[in-house]
Formats: sequence, C-alpha cells, structure tokens
Amino acid sequence: MNRTAPEGYTSVAPWVVTDDTGALLDFVAAAFDGEELARVPVEDGSVGHGEIRVGDTVVLAFDRRPDWPVMPSLLRVYVPDADAAVAAAVAHGARVVTEVSDSAWGDRGGRVRDPFGNIWWVVSRHEEVAPDEAWRRMSEPRYAEAMRVAQQTLDAELSGRETGLASPPRRPNA
Repeated sequence: MNRTAPEGYTSVAPWVVTDDTGALLDFVAAAFDGEELARVPVEDGSVGHGEIRVGDTVVLAFDRRPDWPVMPSLLRVYVPDADAAVAAAVAHGARVVTEVSDSAWGDRGGRVRDPFGNIWWVVSRHEEVAPDEAWRRMSEPRYAEAMRVAQQTLDAELSGRETGLASPPRRPNA
C-alpha cells in the first residue's frame, strides 16, 4: 500500500475541539509525555491550530467558537505505565472515571476526564494474549468484573446517571 499521509503522521488523526487548546496542549505534554509540534494563534487570540505528538500519533486541536457545540472527545492513549500516566493526568487536573485495572486481553488501563471534558482511556500493554485465551479469561471473575466496571463507569460518566449500565460481552460466532 502506498503511503498517503505525510511522514510522521498516521492515516487517521484525532481532532480535539476545546475552549482552551493551549492548556490542552500543556496538559497532554505533562500527562502523556506529548511533544508539542504547533500552536498557531489567530487574530482573535484563540488557537486556530495545534498539534501534539503522543507516541506515534499526532493529535490535532483548535479552539471552539462560542456558537459551536461542546464536543468532548474520547481518546485511547498507549503509554509505558498506565498507573503513572493516570497519576500524572490527575496531578494536572484530570479526574478518574475508571480506576486502573488489568484486562483479559493483556492491557492495564483506566479512564480519566481531562479538565476540558475529554475522556482518555490510558492503557499500557503488559502481556500479549491470544484471542482465544482472552475470551476464555473473560469468564474469570476478576476480568469479568473489570469489564463490568469499565462499562458502568463510562456509561455513568456519559449519561449522567448515578449508576451506569453494563452488559457482558458475547463472543462473535467464529
């Protein structure tokens, strides 16, 4: 396949629209070891374009106009140490949505809501798990409970309900 994206960029790039892109770039740099690539102010003082590299992905951002709807993003970020990254995010103003736990498929992660309303699924890979083994593990109480908590906490956060909804995953027909 021929490369379609410029060097250093991926084929799909997330855009985050926020009320304070400068502060978002600072948060991502501090919490997830991001490397700021661009911060372009426009005539009215807002940020018209920002870019920050996290791992192998460039996250793009710009300031929301007053008459645009609030558009929080849902983002997954792989980091070397999910526990440390969640702690760093909290130290820089994020709030825990889902406590860090281990998954059946070999990741360790949790969710935070950043000061701008975006939800980050902060994950580190700690073991390679074959798909059949991951599905087998889903029946183990600790992994089933971690999945239930992950679903409930996200649903509660997004819906505004006190208790979120959860439903056990069903393996697709093989």
